[in-house]
Amino acid sequence: MSMKLRGRLLAATVCSGALCAVAAPAGAETLADAVALAYQNNPTLQAQRAQQRALDETYVQARSGWRPTLGAQVTAQWAETQTPIAGRGVDLTGDGVPDSFGAGGVRRSNRGTGGLQFTQPIWTGGRVAASVNAANADVLAGRENLRRVEAQVLVSVIQAYSDTRRDQEALRIRQENVAVLSRQLQESQARFDVGEVTRTDVAQSQARLAQAQALLQQAVAQLAITRANYATLVGQNPGELAPEPSLAYLLPDDPDEAYRVAEQFNPQLRAQRFAEQASRARVAGAKAERMPTVSGTLSVQHSGLIDPYDPRDNFGRSVAAQITATVPLFTGGLTSSRVRQAVERNNADRITIEGVRRNVLQGVTQFWSQLIAARSNIASSEEQVRAARIAAEGTREEQKVGLRTTIDVLNAEQELRQAELNQVSSRRDEYVAAANVLATMGRLEGKNLVPTIQQYDSAKNFRKLRITWGWVPWEEAVGVVDQLATPYPAPKPADKPLEKPVPPGLQPPPAVPPASR
Repeated sequence: MSMKLRGRLLAATVCSGALCAVAAPAGAETLADAVALAYQNNPTLQAQRAQQRALDETYVQARSGWRPTLGAQVTAQWAETQTPIAGRGVDLTGDGVPDSFGAGGVRRSNRGTGGLQFTQPIWTGGRVAASVNAANADVLAGRENLRRVEAQVLVSVIQAYSDTRRDQEALRIRQENVAVLSRQLQESQARFDVGEVTRTDVAQSQARLAQAQALLQQAVAQLAITRANYATLVGQNPGELAPEPSLAYLLPDDPDEAYRVAEQFNPQLRAQRFAEQASRARVAGAKAERMPTVSGTLSVQHSGLIDPYDPRDNFGRSVAAQITATVPLFTGGLTSSRVRQAVERNNADRITIEGVRRNVLQGVTQFWSQLIAARSNIASSEEQVRAARIAAEGTREEQKVGLRTTIDVLNAEQELRQAELNQVSSRRDEYVAAANVLATMGRLEGKNLVPTIQQYDSAKNFRKLRITWGWVPWEEAVGVVDQLATPYPAPKPADKPLEKPVPPGLQPPPAVPPASR
């Protein structure tokens, strides 16, 4: 199936689903279902996980500085030398014997060489140790960035779910409004036919019905948009969505606890702290450039005539072992400049920690305030709906006895529908604000929302790479020497544990008894 055809089918499904959203199937889709699908299949989250696995490889690449290298070199040489007549019979090689040449003064020779060279770093002055610690800190920062992307995706899923439910309810309200105004127009027309009302009353009913029909089409379009957004994030079109389950088990009791948890577990703040540890290790690496390096080399080489080939008589063997110490004496100020540059970058990372911390606390304050305001709006909107429904029913009854006009009834109906829409929006705002509070705290994770599905372990790939192809047993000893025998030791990154999962996960809301609906 082509991408173009799939796109058409998706659009058709979205539009048809918007038109029949009020028809509930036997089994409603839950928020836990949507979160589980996004957690397993969302492209943004999957791509970030792949990025993290790629970042894990930098740790292996850094440790390769402690590992030996083995290289092979094979050369084949053929030469032809043509000597003029005057030079023939002359001792060109200086061995006291006149050189002999072939016919026409041409001499041909060939030679082959093959060898292996094994090089083992013994001490790098702390360069590799600093690089390994910096790569380790980068990997830890990458895991926090993965947590941040996961929280962003889950917030988007929750918002798309809530938006879809809000717009489904809005469509239902708009449809009900059109039906009520259609009956009102019929009643106005019938009363006009018997002379009880004027043409003005009929025109008012017609105008309100036309407006309601236009708003209904807008509601259909808005629902199609939110459904498409939902499908983009989750990977399938929504059906009838069940009410959002409570997030109260994850929310703190007061903002002070939210601040404390955010300072400890917010992924962006933790990532910045690991970034500062990485830049601090790079400062040590820059300083280590002033230190000497020591390495050992063992080489084996065979060389001789290729034609005629005789490995016993024509080929000789040489074996050489050496230890090389390289001491940087003068670099034109390059090393000192790099040290100053690394120090300032570390200063910037350390200062940025405070900036990120303030932004995190600001985010907690912002979303917590939105949560409190949304909860107040829910209570107000519920009271508004209750009062508007009583007012609408009373206005219709009073119209029957001539105490109210048609415009009074139309206005009462409009106020009722608007109150119902406000109630739906308030509930959506409260739920999205709660999700944003949890994301800022660092609690909006798959392990807390859908603990029943298999959780992605970002450290699993890293553990597999710890001992893999290229690892040698003496690597650990070389690393210990490189880490300790230097005046500029690189600090090892301090990994901090994450918050334990908070049970029980997203649970369906309690069933409402029929009598209380």
